[in-house]
Amino acid sequence: MSNRTQYENDLAALKTALTEMGQSAADAVEAAMEALCTADAKAAAAVVQGDGRINNMERDIEHRCMTLLLRQQPVAGDLRRISTTMKVVTDVERIGDHASDIAEIIPHLVTVRKEGDPAVSQAIKMGQKAHKMILDALNALTSEDEQAALRVIAADDEVDYDFNAIKHTLAQEIAADPGKVDAALDLLMVIKYLERIGDHAVNLAEWVEFVRSGRYHNENMF
Repeated sequence: MSNRTQYENDLAALKTALTEMGQSAADAVEAAMEALCTADAKAAAAVVQGDGRINNMERDIEHRCMTLLLRQQPVAGDLRRISTTMKVVTDVERIGDHASDIAEIIPHLVTVRKEGDPAVSQAIKMGQKAHKMILDALNALTSEDEQAALRVIAADDEVDYDFNAIKHTLAQEIAADPGKVDAALDLLMVIKYLERIGDHAVNLAEWVEFVRSGRYHNENMF
């Protein structure tokens, strides 16, 4: 096998590894929301246990990137793709962490909030939106679709709106009955993690322009 063929195979394998890691993180968010919906502590525990696999995937991808950079010294588009991969795995890993954070809260949360709780239902819908943002951001990154990336960035407004609306509901709940503060705080932490997941999806989407053109969507980063 020629060096060029091996190089192209390594690039393809890197892309596949990132796709698999992204899907695993998205699956963890979906599983956490399902555990919240069904009040399933065992399913929540499985999300927590699975976080180590996502962390291992991050380390593997970082190693692949460094190996390609040192051995092949890529330029232009290939260099941007490898550099972007090194950046986005951090966001993907954080998405997995936040899914685990949510799952850790669920066993206690489901004991202090009644089945069919409206605020919990709102949080689940918020989580579904954040989950879709992750999938859409990963697809935009894989296909290098700038328009799709912009739609992900715009979608974050809905997740932020949901966060503020649920937070307001919880504040009213505490004002009406201070004894419900623990139940409110549990759910507040869940929606805060979901809001951060949306932010990480935006970060993924913002790197699409860099891959395509060498410009980063959020120039304030630099």
